[in-house]
Amino acid sequence: MSLLDLAPVIPVVVIDDVETAVPLTRALVAGGLPVIEVTLRTAGALEAIARIAAEVPEATVGAGTIRTSADIAASLAAGAKFLVSPGTTLTLADALDASGLPYLPGAATASEAMALAERGLKELKFFPAEPAGGVAYLKALSAPLPDVRFCPTGGIRPATAPDYLALPNVGCVGGTWLTPADALAAGDWGRVEKLASEAAALR
Repeated sequence: MSLLDLAPVIPVVVIDDVETAVPLTRALVAGGLPVIEVTLRTAGALEAIARIAAEVPEATVGAGTIRTSADIAASLAAGAKFLVSPGTTLTLADALDASGLPYLPGAATASEAMALAERGLKELKFFPAEPAGGVAYLKALSAPLPDVRFCPTGGIRPATAPDYLALPNVGCVGGTWLTPADALAAGDWGRVEKLASEAAALR
């Protein structure tokens, strides 16, 4: 099964407190979103991935903000099941290929998407989605690149997600709105589950 077809929205999560990792993941899964991307933007991100992988087996946890081969190695060791990069250099593409994990390489232009497609990569992350042109840009890419599908991430909100999901070249979207910082700080997992449930119903 393609990563793009597992859920309409992949929560993109920044975890500052590793103690929140397991309960927030359980809330997301309960709401109908079993695929979670934990970004490597905080000191506790790798431990959070490890805890989720060990304690929430029904979730498919991946590592985001992959930039180097060291990020890949650390994510593999933590138990990540997929990898996501914000952009893709040739060196990083080689390392992602060698990882053995499914991955979404980042692209923001037609040339970047074409270069990845030449490598046989037809499922990409489109980032940063809104600043890079949003729905109109992806719609324009669908005609010349009909065999390439995207997971747009960056600036997408509940109100705009359906517009992306309506495009033929979009499999899912990445969303940061599902785990608000104040909800995590308060341990309001009911709110997280409700947001996940609403997102799961978008398609």
